[in-house]
Amino acid sequence: MLLYLLFIIGGAASTIYGANWLIDGSSSIARRLGISDLVIGLTIVSLGTSAPELVVSVISSINGVDDLAIGNILGSNIANILLILGATAIIFPLQIRLSTKWKEIPFSFLAVIVLFFLANDVFMTPVNEGVNILSRADGVILLLFLSVFFVYTFEMSRNKTTDNEVSKNMPVWRAVLLTVVGIIGLFLGGKYLVEGAVGAAKIFGISERIIGLTIVAIGTSIPELVTSIIAALKRNADIAVGNILGSNIMNIFLILGITSVIQPLEFSLPSNIDIFVLAIATMLLFVVTLVFGANTIKRKEGILFVMLYICYLVYLIVGL
Repeated sequence: MLLYLLFIIGGAASTIYGANWLIDGSSSIARRLGISDLVIGLTIVSLGTSAPELVVSVISSINGVDDLAIGNILGSNIANILLILGATAIIFPLQIRLSTKWKEIPFSFLAVIVLFFLANDVFMTPVNEGVNILSRADGVILLLFLSVFFVYTFEMSRNKTTDNEVSKNMPVWRAVLLTVVGIIGLFLGGKYLVEGAVGAAKIFGISERIIGLTIVAIGTSIPELVTSIIAALKRNADIAVGNILGSNIMNIFLILGITSVIQPLEFSLPSNIDIFVLAIATMLLFVVTLVFGANTIKRKEGILFVMLYICYLVYLIVGL
């Protein structure tokens, strides 16, 4: 138990420092290259903060723990929107760009819909005898959707420039070093944080599905949480929001894509409930920016998101 506690403390510390370095380094690189912070948040930062989910899902798949691999992704994406964006908005209201509202949020919703249809073979082809599989072919389809997203972000980076001035206080080598070290810190921190949390949970006899949807999901979302909060404190809403949406898109298209290509995943029917919750959370994010927030996620909406996430956790614990 003491070893797991050390993993949790050390992982949290590594995650916090890694997130801070990643924000500083990637922001400096964005300014120097004339790339908007939103694009950096959607790609580099989201890739770095999604590293723990990738490690957990691939290892879980190889070990035959498919519920943990899939629950990790769905739970992380739900936590990203309701818990992390909610908590970040409570700290500092987040201004949402029009391109984010009309393109990135719908693309994130598209990822949920694509996952639902690919995972539910029993609805599409009854010949599978009630078994739902994310096959290698499904993984390739997910990766193809990811390529479309990368083309979009590349075109956005070409057509838009940042209004931020080039930072003269940070040399290029230092910005690159901070970015790389930050990603490594996030990766290792998230990995050991999850190992500690999962180990401690198993001691108390918590099931794998609860671990995947709650402890592991929250644990692998710690990098997104820390990165978004630090970005908000630095008044950089583009990285905070872009990090979350980019991470959600990467989690489904990249991580589940790679994982199912390596080892096909069996998809249990109860996981459709979590897909439904994720779809509702994504639509709620769109509605809030469209109706209530005037393109802003305000503190009251942030409180609503966090409360909804607490209700979701209560449902999982009571229902399972």
